[in-house]
Amino acid sequence: MRTDLLGLTADSLAALANRGLVKRAGKEGAPELRTDADGTVHGSFPDGLTASLPPGGLDVARCTCSATGVCRHVIGVILAYQRLPAEADPEPEPLPWSPGQVTDDELTAKIGARLMAAARRTEGTGFTARVRRATSTDPVPQVELATATVRFLVPGDLGFVHTDTVAGSRDDVIALAVWAFRVADVLHPGVPEVRVDVGGEGEAGTGSGLERALGLAGTVLREGAAHLGQGLEATIAEVQRHLDAAGLRWPLLAVGDLAEQLASYRDRSAHYRPELLASHVAELHARHRAVTRPDTTLRSSVLGTAEADETPLRRARLESLGCRIRSLGDQRIAEVYLAHSDSAMVLVLRRQWDGDDDGAALARRRIATSTLGALATGNLVTESAVRSASRTVRLATGRISKTTVSPSRGDWGELPTSLVVTDFAALSRELDALTLRPIRPRVEAELVRVVAVARVEGVTYAPGDQRLDAVIVDQAGNTATVRVTHTGAAPGRLDSLAAVLAGEEGELRFVSGVVGRTAGGVVIEPVGLAVGGRVVVPDLQPAGGSGRLMVAEDDRYEPLTAALIDTRGLLAEVAHHGLSHLPPTYDDRLAAEAQRLTVLGLQRIAQAVTAFAATRPHDSDEAVEQAWIDAYLRVEAALDLN
Repeated sequence: MRTDLLGLTADSLAALANRGLVKRAGKEGAPELRTDADGTVHGSFPDGLTASLPPGGLDVARCTCSATGVCRHVIGVILAYQRLPAEADPEPEPLPWSPGQVTDDELTAKIGARLMAAARRTEGTGFTARVRRATSTDPVPQVELATATVRFLVPGDLGFVHTDTVAGSRDDVIALAVWAFRVADVLHPGVPEVRVDVGGEGEAGTGSGLERALGLAGTVLREGAAHLGQGLEATIAEVQRHLDAAGLRWPLLAVGDLAEQLASYRDRSAHYRPELLASHVAELHARHRAVTRPDTTLRSSVLGTAEADETPLRRARLESLGCRIRSLGDQRIAEVYLAHSDSAMVLVLRRQWDGDDDGAALARRRIATSTLGALATGNLVTESAVRSASRTVRLATGRISKTTVSPSRGDWGELPTSLVVTDFAALSRELDALTLRPIRPRVEAELVRVVAVARVEGVTYAPGDQRLDAVIVDQAGNTATVRVTHTGAAPGRLDSLAAVLAGEEGELRFVSGVVGRTAGGVVIEPVGLAVGGRVVVPDLQPAGGSGRLMVAEDDRYEPLTAALIDTRGLLAEVAHHGLSHLPPTYDDRLAAEAQRLTVLGLQRIAQAVTAFAATRPHDSDEAVEQAWIDAYLRVEAALDLN
């Protein structure tokens, strides 16, 4: 008996081929089957075509039709084989199987010595994985890696392993997934879902590899954006080449953002913000410290060493969760958020245009074979998607014809549970448990979630901030705040959201958006709404609406938050002016801010600010820089947690 073919479910076949092909194969005439002594199953169809399935997976299947890859005839043979009468004496129920039982020799035979060596290099630097064991509701064990999701469709048979990368391009992920299961089997036996750190032994204390990047950051702190000319561009390019060659993806992205801020200042662009420049400088130091301390954090998660620069996806189904429109000077930037169920992550498709068109006009702009509006409210099926390390996605220009878009009904409850929030209290705990932002993976849309709405409790409007707040409630009675602020790039944002919240557009089932915490409560910045049987994107709606809203009381930042924001701005002046060019009154302002923090009970932050001020007249440049890093990171951490 070919137990591998009998073990393939309809979902497994759809993953290996596609659901349409499986349905079409089911409607074909049944083939006549015969089985060779070695287990090869042959199927002869009424039209004279024949398909053969040797042991070893669908990759070794053959058919006399002209289709490339897996065809409907191969699927048809599998379906016909599964319909054969069961043997009189069925085999006993197999023992529970774990992918961790696969041997390295079996892995080498599957992916080859070259990819095994690549997997060993990744294991050497360490990587993080989420292991999901088979359950009664989902009988397929799987592993979520940074670069791919690996599913073991048939127990014990590597011929039926599915990944969401292009076949053969990153098959080293199969080895990484097996090793992740081995670690989980040893450390967390029987736990249905667990996050594990794999490899990385012996990496602590060997340096971070960021020394050149830290030198660049030191130059920025000493001289400041206001005094750095274009002469630094060669240094930046060299640092980027070094980080890229070393595979340090997250520091590479941080240096790229730092360079963009410096260029924005030179060009007098509206994109320049001193606090952003300061944050990128502090981030490089934070990542360096995190991997060089005695109690070092896993290098791969802090430095992104397990990340491929780009990963081509297989035939991917991406479900849009909405769109955000931003303005940057005379540019408009659209970010479409796409849920990829196979990898349980949200990807970002970004486009930008020159001009002052607003959201409603931008909705008609062409992207590939569709429009921005259709992409933002639809389901995308594509064979041309390429995912970056930071989880942005682009459509390869040479294969645009293989992309189709259809309208979405907003059935977001069927997305992976890690993307759907039904319990606001659980979401709050998840946000509390996050690693501090400066050392987290640099993943776009990291905190985009779909939030289920039981009811809307109230809607208010703050005219001073041009901000709309709505309190929503989950099934357990927990509350969260949906918050949007007006922008000229999306003039219909507030009006359309208010209409949906008032029930004018139909029943509000889900809100998709960026989740976070403010003053201890959960806040959602929406990008899309599932209303009735359709998706509404507030940023792409035209201005209009005359509904009256309850005016909220003026709730400017409470004293703690206001003090932290002011302190961050004061410290960010160092990145702008440079330590060598600060104005004479700077030390007095630092002292006043430290006193303010002390009065509010933020003792450690106040001490860090005071220590930075004390080092400036006397200590070396390196000591002053480190004191500034200490103060800035404490302020940023407090703002993230507030």
